[in-house]
Amino acid sequence: MTSSAAPSAPPSEPAPGAASSAPPVEVAPAAPPAKPAAPASEGEKSLNVEVFAHNLAQLVEESGKAVAAYLAPREAGRADDLADDIADALKTVGHVAEYWMADPQRVVEAQTRLMGGYLSVWANTMKKLAGEEPQPVAAPDPKDARFKDEGWRESPIFDALKQAYLVTSNWANDMVNEAEGLDPHVRHKAEFLVKQISNAVSPSNFVLTNPELIRETLSSSGENLVKGMRNLAEDLNEGGGTLKIRQTDMTAFEVGRNLALTPGKVIFENELMQLIQYSPTTASVKKTPVLIVPPWINKFYILDLNPEKSLIKWLVDHGVTVFTISWVNPDARLVAKGFDDYMRDGIMAALDTVAIASGERRVHTVGYCVGGTLLACTLAYMAETGDDRIASTTFLTTQIDFTHAGDLKVFVDEDQLAVMERKMKQMGYLEGSKMASAFNMLRSNDLIWPYVVNNYMKGKAPFPFDLLYWNADSTRMPAANHSYYLRNCYLSNNIAKGKAELAGVKLDMHKVTIPVYSLATREDHIAPPKSVYVGANLLSGPVRYVLAGSGHIAGVVNPPVKNKYQYWSDGPIGPDFDLWMEGAQEHKGSWWPDWLNWFSSWHPDEVPAREVGGGRLTAIEDAPGRYVKERS
Repeated sequence: MTSSAAPSAPPSEPAPGAASSAPPVEVAPAAPPAKPAAPASEGEKSLNVEVFAHNLAQLVEESGKAVAAYLAPREAGRADDLADDIADALKTVGHVAEYWMADPQRVVEAQTRLMGGYLSVWANTMKKLAGEEPQPVAAPDPKDARFKDEGWRESPIFDALKQAYLVTSNWANDMVNEAEGLDPHVRHKAEFLVKQISNAVSPSNFVLTNPELIRETLSSSGENLVKGMRNLAEDLNEGGGTLKIRQTDMTAFEVGRNLALTPGKVIFENELMQLIQYSPTTASVKKTPVLIVPPWINKFYILDLNPEKSLIKWLVDHGVTVFTISWVNPDARLVAKGFDDYMRDGIMAALDTVAIASGERRVHTVGYCVGGTLLACTLAYMAETGDDRIASTTFLTTQIDFTHAGDLKVFVDEDQLAVMERKMKQMGYLEGSKMASAFNMLRSNDLIWPYVVNNYMKGKAPFPFDLLYWNADSTRMPAANHSYYLRNCYLSNNIAKGKAELAGVKLDMHKVTIPVYSLATREDHIAPPKSVYVGANLLSGPVRYVLAGSGHIAGVVNPPVKNKYQYWSDGPIGPDFDLWMEGAQEHKGSWWPDWLNWFSSWHPDEVPAREVGGGRLTAIEDAPGRYVKERS
């Protein structure tokens, strides 16, 4: 899983990037105007030239602070070297350019096509200036929030600018798609790179080419730019010279205060993880306990955000004894910890502890994202070694086969891995911000550029949003562990091919025969539903595949009381995802009750509620424990 994760905000929450209603950050007092300005309504404020001039001076001063924050680590030799990333991007674009430059006629045709698009936009603009309403040459996707402001439609000039941008973006994408003979991975990288560049140069991202930002600047006499530059300097300082864009108010939340509140105790810990057992709230509980294996790429409390959105609390309230692993936020001391260590000191150690605390030898396990991938590997290892302690399993947005793993594959090839492994060897780990940036780039028009506009051009603070706080609460990854994951999953797909080994044992997913509930989410950019489906078909036991609405986070964290989204189930069993989808039945609301019915069908027996630790283990500290509170 990932930071990730690139997340979809639940509709009940404010839209990501929405401005806070808190009072604006104060700036230095402006010089008083020579004459009092006439009162004006909020939407009719006009530019005060004297105040604007004063704010420009403030802007220059704040710009100097931002530049200083950017240069300080570079002058000290501490900043990241982007030369490798730039070289890789240029190499990728070069492959596309080679195809077009090899034939001058192709170049002429491509240029003619682009110029034809521009001429059509110009002709349309002339018609609009004459009072006509011509059909646009290029129109944004209805879901594209960048051009929602009425100014993009009402003004012929801004409408032309928008259409010219879309024509250029579509043309650049066509140049990649039509380039013949490209290696599939190179084509994928080029498509992704062109998309990132197109998103970055959108006219919506600049003050002078965005009608909404122009109005904002005029109505505040440039005060928004001063606040925005101040925000930029603060974020550069926070990131140590690297821009760390705030997606939410990071002071509004605290793990253990208003996040991760379900009562429980830490009953075991080692250098890789703490194990939490949650306190029962029902008189009887399911005899089979549940162990959750979250991803270590981010933190477990995504499943326990707050009492209204907590899957963990919902399970406890429905009579399930829940244990969860809380992974440590590793530093350089854990450089050599690999997948096998995370299996032995994570899942295996947790199984031992669950047996002591619950009195049950066999348990149900739940793996989320990369935690699920590790769990799948563990199941194959246990099948090979005759260990039957896991009675059944749930996979949440978990990939086992990475053939259709989506855009994250653009970051993984031998050249890029060599650079990454060299840097990880130097530090002992991969900074969590690196993975978070990669996840954000998967949806840059949702998770990057709206915040650039809101924070640095409108000068507003982002809205407090618990899910985005979790998204920014990234974790580091030990070098050995991350290298194994990238090479055996994204690069070579060895786990699906039966070529991967864990602790000296070759893994064969076909030998996993226990009952499995596999959940995918329809709009998942990290674990695409087809990828999850193909991986689930590697297993030999009874598999219930369910597809939830929304994305990697909101599709999973979807409490029934909200009655949001939907899920599909009971499609025809077989290797073809599209055929499954055609025959699947749609159900309104959350998948959680469906899972509980499935779990109860396999594990119907109940016992009196268990005390935390089972009277055999002494609690170390209250949930959520100290490991999860360690910030990167």
